[in-house]
Amino acid sequence: MAKNIDWSSLGFGYVQADYRYVSKYKDGKWDEGGLVTDANITLNECACVFQYAQTCFEGLKAYHTVDGRVVCFRPDLNAARMKETCERLEMPPFPEERFVEAVKMLVKANEDMVPPYGTGASLYIRPFMIGTNSVIGVKPAVEFEFRMFCTPVGPYFKGGAKPISIKVSDFDRAAPRGTGHIKAGLNYAMSLHPIVVAHEEGFAENMYLDPETRTKVEETGGANFMFVTKDGTFVTPKSDSILPSITRRSLMVVAEKYLGMKVEHREVLFSEVPDFAECGLCGTAAVISPVGHIYDHGKDIYFPSGMEEMGPWTKKLYETLTGIQMGRIEAPEGWVVEVA
Repeated sequence: MAKNIDWSSLGFGYVQADYRYVSKYKDGKWDEGGLVTDANITLNECACVFQYAQTCFEGLKAYHTVDGRVVCFRPDLNAARMKETCERLEMPPFPEERFVEAVKMLVKANEDMVPPYGTGASLYIRPFMIGTNSVIGVKPAVEFEFRMFCTPVGPYFKGGAKPISIKVSDFDRAAPRGTGHIKAGLNYAMSLHPIVVAHEEGFAENMYLDPETRTKVEETGGANFMFVTKDGTFVTPKSDSILPSITRRSLMVVAEKYLGMKVEHREVLFSEVPDFAECGLCGTAAVISPVGHIYDHGKDIYFPSGMEEMGPWTKKLYETLTGIQMGRIEAPEGWVVEVA
């Protein structure tokens, strides 16, 4: 039975669930792991995660489908991406098959917090890993904790499907999320000041340009960009410092295979942006949020889709992707994994 929660009014915030998954790494191996009820972590003040921020995280969602199943969308890709991140950060990768099993275990234990179908809400799942032993010299930890919790969430951006307004950031990301092929959530702290400034100025997000030339579109603090040309071509920026979004990669398949669109994954010059017909932000949290307006230091870029509703191609992409996730449209093999 579902929890007594007003699902339709949920924002993107934390609601504590009953169970979370925990596994610890010590003496060169992971323990068996399992579900616990304590949401708190107790660590020494000199733990590596506090001193040198040796940590990474992922994000994925569970949904109720139209036929009553509870599923996750491509959790194997989250497991693989976190493995790559761990290898780059001198952290022991959590086995990919155990990652997916932990997702299933967690969601099944908290099934009453999976929002009902049709509410527009979902169960957000946050896997993360931290270095836990005391480290004062600059070196990696040797003990780690892998945890996974979940929380029901509503839309990432206020207003849901209404197009948002963003700004070209005045800041460079000194430690971009993807630098050096670091593939998952890392150094988001570098984007906290820019996003606070953007919100204070009335914008929902920042558009980051490449720090070397400031001529190429990269991403926002929490999502990839997607564009649609006037002739219906789906375009996404390509850069080694952009997070390899699972949603973006999935949309490329949806655009080509389901909607018959031409797809381009390439460098996108900022000078091209005014010529696009549609613009959106895509990611696990946002799914697709349409962008109607970009502010560039006194200059305004408005997309033909306007500020009142999604553009026609963006709407088709959104409806097709969410249709796949919710079981209304047949999914490619392996994309939708039943978890409860």
